[in-house]
Amino acid sequence: MAEILPPFTPTPELDADIAAAAERVRAAEHVVALTGAGLSVESGIPPFRGPGGLWTKYGEPPMDGYQRFLADPEAAWRARLDPNREPWLRGLAEALGRAEPNDGHRALAALESEGWLACTITQNIDGLHGDAGSRALAEIHGNHRLLRCVGCTRRFAEGELALDPASLPPRCPDCNDVVKGDTVQFGEPIPPDVLRRCFDEVSRCDVMIVAGTSATVFPAADFPLEVLRGGGAVIEVNPLPSELSSLATWVLPGPGGEVLPRLLEHVRALGRGAREARA
Repeated sequence: MAEILPPFTPTPELDADIAAAAERVRAAEHVVALTGAGLSVESGIPPFRGPGGLWTKYGEPPMDGYQRFLADPEAAWRARLDPNREPWLRGLAEALGRAEPNDGHRALAALESEGWLACTITQNIDGLHGDAGSRALAEIHGNHRLLRCVGCTRRFAEGELALDPASLPPRCPDCNDVVKGDTVQFGEPIPPDVLRRCFDEVSRCDVMIVAGTSATVFPAADFPLEVLRGGGAVIEVNPLPSELSSLATWVLPGPGGEVLPRLLEHVRALGRGAREARA
């Protein structure tokens, strides 16, 4: 997603494809969205790699970050709380602090609230889906605003867990294990509760909307393939072709902030009958 993106020009052919995809969404039993960095880029968050990427600018974080945390969680917490922490962390925090949901996030939240979308699986850590109103979320790489116990996986919102610089690392009040940031570090397994949720949602999914991701990072890369193997449909929303494009049932080329609201409009235009029948 670091490439220069082509200008978006809606065409009658694209609108016809969006309408067809909307009909399939309405006919589905269990629709799941899978989102990635492209949707965050549309909200002004730089990608990690490539031109303008945070890691390109500041250098990549250590590939053994989680192992370093486990080896010395006190030192890791002191570094986290240091106002002069690593430049890439400061850059990321500043970008995340400025970002707001875009129309793509809001369209997915509306699809959920209106009964058409069962769950959004996101690879993004920015929390923008939640800000837009999505509630059925599986944040596979964590949420930068939360803390998480490495033992029982309980999560803590900002301010929920007292942080005493004289007593680091913080510990979970439930199991007394060490607490870390919820963001999944290099070398860290995806939290088992999130992974179970993803597998459960994908096993029931008969239509997957894949937006803003090239779908090359596992395990998320296998989710749309699993839907296709099960006879379901995949709707890809992406400005540029990806490895998934040749396999997707519909390819809707364009930014999520432009295409997803059009998908929502078409779903709404087909009437309320299917939703009422489900209820």
